[in-house]
Amino acid sequence: MPAAAQDLLRGEGYYRQHCATCHGLDATGNGPMAGVLVIQPPDLTALTARNDGMFPTARVVLRIDGREPLVSHGSPMPVYGDFFEQGPDVALKAPSGQPILTSEPIADLVAYLDNLQGT
Repeated sequence: MPAAAQDLLRGEGYYRQHCATCHGLDATGNGPMAGVLVIQPPDLTALTARNDGMFPTARVVLRIDGREPLVSHGSPMPVYGDFFEQGPDVALKAPSGQPILTSEPIADLVAYLDNLQGT
């Protein structure tokens, strides 16, 4: 269940603007740039299913903000890292209860991705 304090509509806008090119509008990994990537984008609607029924909040945050880099197109993901560093910092709670400090845009994007699970 996504964090209620986060803005899903803003998160969807960030997704469409910064992520859909690779991950697809439906977030299943079939974006128009997917064919040129060395590592194919994952189906973001199945993150919870692939993680024993728990949304992997910490891993998603760390991938988006670059603390856990993924080189899939010649440069580390995220391509838009500077954008996602903007805004105030907020704390998200991982399923383990551990707080994860991140920027507000990332928190909104993570809430949107969490909301997509099982769709």
